[in-house]
Amino acid sequence: MNSIWTGTTKLQKRNPLQGDRSAETVIIGAGLAGVLTGYMLKQKGMDAVILEANRIGSGQTGRTTAKITSQHGLIYQNLIQTYGKEKARHYAGFQEWAIGEYERIIHKCKISCDFVRCNANLYSCEGAEVLKREAEAAIKLGIQTVYREQCELPFPVKGVLTYENQAKFHPLKFLKGLAEELQIFEDTRVHKVKYESPGKTCVITDRGVVTAKNVVFACHFPFVNVPGYYFARMYQSRSYVLALQGAQTLDGYYLGIDKESYSLRSEGEILLFGGGGHRTGENDRLKDGYQALRKKAGKLWPEAEEKAYWSAQDCMTLDSIPYIGRFSSRRPKWYVASGFGKWGMTQSLVSARVLSCMIEGMGVPEADVFSPQRSLVMSGVRNLAENQKTAVKNLISVRPVKRCAHMGCKLSWNPEEGTWDCPCHGSRYDRKGKLLDGPSVKSLDPLEKNGSVSF
Repeated sequence: MNSIWTGTTKLQKRNPLQGDRSAETVIIGAGLAGVLTGYMLKQKGMDAVILEANRIGSGQTGRTTAKITSQHGLIYQNLIQTYGKEKARHYAGFQEWAIGEYERIIHKCKISCDFVRCNANLYSCEGAEVLKREAEAAIKLGIQTVYREQCELPFPVKGVLTYENQAKFHPLKFLKGLAEELQIFEDTRVHKVKYESPGKTCVITDRGVVTAKNVVFACHFPFVNVPGYYFARMYQSRSYVLALQGAQTLDGYYLGIDKESYSLRSEGEILLFGGGGHRTGENDRLKDGYQALRKKAGKLWPEAEEKAYWSAQDCMTLDSIPYIGRFSSRRPKWYVASGFGKWGMTQSLVSARVLSCMIEGMGVPEADVFSPQRSLVMSGVRNLAENQKTAVKNLISVRPVKRCAHMGCKLSWNPEEGTWDCPCHGSRYDRKGKLLDGPSVKSLDPLEKNGSVSF
């Protein structure tokens, strides 16, 4: 289940960490957020070491649909109502900046990564009023949008909201070019992060210990539970993508806002057709996975050929805004970039800008909207209660079950992907118990001591 990105790019193999060393900053995770942060620190003349458990870009960066856009679903009217116009403008301004900054970096570094400017579109087959309200909100925040009633999609719509002058690219080609001159150690899994003092942290790996002044958690889902408590403030969501040849070529890309809707985006002659989102581990909802997409694709483009298929996993926060900033008030030199939802391309670059400035000692007051220490709004409180309800439900069992190595939640079998998935926090394992996705940092034992059945 390799994506079209991994199938068309070969990244240079990096050596693992060899023994103990020290660094000014350690970045955990060599995906887009980690590599961009390392790049920006290097531009500021600051030393950074990046540790990657697997290969560069082997996580969610290689599974994205790679939309560089400030169009983040129906977010702006909600941001204005919840946090006020000023903070909403900060959020929107960072996303618009990221689009242009990608283009600037690509030109400066001469990276060939199929970067193209195009339109991003929200569509609805059920009603148009919510799109019109979102258009008004976006325009108030300085984002150029156009409302339309027709588009190039192969099915009728009630309305389309177009965000102009957005972009798309090949994420692994970009990552390959950006990572060339950075200090990256692959096959180096971090098992523990030990805080010694405000200026000293020991990052303990299976290859050695790195002692650093600053630590950046850019590993998708933070695996350190206390302090921070990110396990209680996020969950993970899976979605599915088919790569179809001979389906349709789109000028822009599209995202539906209805309950049953799809994501569509062309990459050359390939159409990326996605949907079927559900909370990781809630595998009773897999009726919306690959098979549902294939059935719909067969109706829309009966002559199309499936060239690849894959799934992505996204960290979802309680209020749909990422956590970018200080990891915890109790850890002044720890930083985090997580909870990007479905919008990791722009949020990764926003994270790199914010965190590199914070590490440099510069204030970024406009980043207050992303602060991990922000107060929860009422919707976030409701989501927190629901999140904890799910965790408690999956911790309790009257019979032996397979349990996650992270916090002991019972695992759910995913028949379409042949994996064991955790519905609490999103860790995933293959059928033999090998770790695939965190926040867990270790694989499962063949026979658990906590009452679970053996593999």
